Amino acid sequence: MNNKKMSNTNMKNNIITLKNISKIFETEELETHALSDINLTINQGDYVSISGPSGCGKSTLLSIMGLLDMPSSGEYFIEGAKVSELSLDDAAEMRNSKIGFIFQSFNLIDELSVFDNVALPLRYHHSKPTPQTIKDRVTECLTMVGLSHRCSHKPNQLSGGQQQRVAIARALVAKPAILLVDEPTGNLDSKSGDQVMDVLSELNKNGTTICMVTHDPRYADMASTQVQLLDGMILQVPQAQIAV
Repeated sequence: MNNKKMSNTNMKNNIITLKNISKIFETEELETHALSDINLTINQGDYVSISGPSGCGKSTLLSIMGLLDMPSSGEYFIEGAKVSELSLDDAAEMRNSKIGFIFQSFNLIDELSVFDNVALPLRYHHSKPTPQTIKDRVTECLTMVGLSHRCSHKPNQLSGGQQQRVAIARALVAKPAILLVDEPTGNLDSKSGDQVMDVLSELNKNGTTICMVTHDPRYADMASTQVQLLDGMILQVPQAQIAV
């Protein structure tokens, strides 16, 4: 009975489950196995890093987790919903409501203020929040990353590290179930990179679930769970994090 109760609790807190996920890219002359039999679970509050050499499948895995690509085989669940059974519209809605993205390139809109960049996901959100709700949430997220005083600035008036922190605030604003982070320090100097990583660590301490791809072993070690990929396969992951 206790085991059953524990299983139900874990299922309730589960954000992502990958079961035997494989991805094959095919051309007329070549078949490339980008991912092979990936099994992984990420639960609420986890901080997972995915690392490995270039070409090992890190970005492909993150794209599948973020519903930007589909696996060739295997099963993928987000909060218990089987992704392969979703319509295109439902998958898009799940991507917008459940997943926050942070990329190596900041992808901010130069013509918009910091405030309006962060507000964008809310202005297109299905819940249609009021202007006051948007203002309060944007201010809250900019405060989380230490940039509330920069809300009226344009992105080109900020340093690279500050722009990445704005991108983090934008990813947080719609209260996603998980942040998917792809090489967040790749375009930053070491000092700015450390500041961005400190923000991510603080967010995780406060309950944000994070899955991050990084090539930097220092930053990978900051995560509570480190996944290592090689040739599309998981080399190392703690037993507790393997999907069953």
